[in-house]
Amino acid sequence: MVILLAFPVLEFYVLWKLSGILGIWLLVWLVASAVAGWSLLRRVPDAFAAAMLHSALQGGSPLRGLLSSGATLLAGLLLIFPGVVSDAMALMLLILAPPRRPPRTPPPDGVIEGEFRRED
Repeated sequence: MVILLAFPVLEFYVLWKLSGILGIWLLVWLVASAVAGWSLLRRVPDAFAAAMLHSALQGGSPLRGLLSSGATLLAGLLLIFPGVVSDAMALMLLILAPPRRPPRTPPPDGVIEGEFRRED
């Protein structure tokens, strides 16, 4: 309970100190981070569906897609929340999130199908 109350107080304190140093640029940062968070939240459903479909087709665990989409969702929410501390937490979540690229699987028998034509 204390952490829940301390987080907004910490955000307000950091914003108060930075507003004296950065001025209007802090407002520009907050608006830009909110726009970035909104665009992340708009992409989450499509990325989640694609990750689940890929894991189902590959026969793998859907946990990686779920973790990646959950991290992106939380990062988007933290970016929308006004504050520098929450933005730093969101950037760390985005950097440390599991990779979204699907693993490459070799052909089952090692044979690559194709056509061959010799030209002399």
